[in-house]
Amino acid sequence: MLLIFDLDGTLINTIDDLGQACNHALSACGFPTHKIDDYPRLVGNGINKLIERALPEEHRNEATVLRLREHFVPFYDRHNCDLTRPYDGIPELLKALKQKGDEAMRRKGERLFLAVASNKYQAATEKIVAHYFPNTFDVVLGERVGVPRKPDPQIVWDILASLPSTINHKPSTLYVGDSLVDAATAKAANLPFVACTWGFCTKEQLQTAQPNYMVNHPSEILALLSTHNKK
Repeated sequence: MLLIFDLDGTLINTIDDLGQACNHALSACGFPTHKIDDYPRLVGNGINKLIERALPEEHRNEATVLRLREHFVPFYDRHNCDLTRPYDGIPELLKALKQKGDEAMRRKGERLFLAVASNKYQAATEKIVAHYFPNTFDVVLGERVGVPRKPDPQIVWDILASLPSTINHKPSTLYVGDSLVDAATAKAANLPFVACTWGFCTKEQLQTAQPNYMVNHPSEILALLSTHNKK
C-alpha cells in the first residue's frame, strides 16, 4: 500500500515562514507586504504563484515574479525551519504508520510505502522533510524544472515509477491533502482523496470537492487504512 501526503498544510504548518519570506521579497522590491494571516489564501500552487498572488494586480507579470523569487528563495532557504512546525498528531501518525508497515512486512511480506508530493520547490521540500521527518518517507518530490505542478498528476506518476512495480495504484494508494489543489490532483490521478481539515482550506471548501474521506485529526488516518483495504 502507498500513502501520498501533501506537505504544506497537511504534514506541517509552513505559513509563518512562507509569509516572512514573501514579505521579505516584496519589501526588497518596493511592494507592500501582507499580514501573515492573509497567506493561507495565497498558497497552494508553488512559489511563483504565491508571489504572483501577493503582488499588486497591476504588477503580476512573469518578470516581476522572477525578480521577487531571487529574493524569496535565498531567504526561505535560510529560514524555512524557523517557525514551521508539524501539525499536532502528525509525528505520532508517521511513527505509527512506520510501525504498522514493519509489522505487515514481518507477518505478510507486504510493504507500506510513504511519499510526499509537494508544490514547494524540490530543494526546500527535501530539506524540510529531512529536518522534521528523518528516515520516514520512501519518496519525496516537490516542484522540479520541466515537470508540471499539481494538480497535474505527473508527480503521482513519478512517485509510482520510483517504487516497485508491484504497487497497483488504484486499489492500494491514498492521496492525503488539505486543499482543493490536492483534491484535483487526486482526481486527475484517479486516486481516493483523504481531506484533512486542519490545513489551509476550510472544511466547507473541502466538502465542495466531494472527498472520499474527511479527517479532523491525523490519528483518524490509521483507522482509514483498515476501512479502505476492506473495500
